[in-house]
Amino acid sequence: MESVTAHARIWTPDTAPAAKRDLWAAFKRGLRGRCPRCGEGKLFRAFLKVDDHCPVCGQDFTHHRADDLPAYLVIVIVGHIVVPAALWIETHYSPEVWLQLAVYLSFTFVASILLLQPVKGAVVGFQWALRMHGFDDNPPGEISPG
Repeated sequence: MESVTAHARIWTPDTAPAAKRDLWAAFKRGLRGRCPRCGEGKLFRAFLKVDDHCPVCGQDFTHHRADDLPAYLVIVIVGHIVVPAALWIETHYSPEVWLQLAVYLSFTFVASILLLQPVKGAVVGFQWALRMHGFDDNPPGEISPG
């Protein structure tokens, strides 16, 4: 019969499981354009350009891979607002086509621009909280314990 110590795992600082990161806090911090780790530093150095690191806590952001996901999410969000509104207005009021185009296109453009940065920040915060794409504390190639 095997001894209990044969199955016991000794945790050292190098092999201890990583602390759980608060997904919702990181998500909300990203929405506000703040560092998902400390919530103090700015996440963006330009409109959609994520900074290389947090100026407050030093968190490295070069690992993020938001790519096209924020744009897709903005299209879904704005589309779910504009399309039902357009259908409702058309069936109840039937305004002129030129007026509908002017209003819907303007609203779609402004809403998309206003949502793009917060959605990208939320995606980066989400990736950080789930330790995706290099946001893990372990060096590349090392298997996380647990």
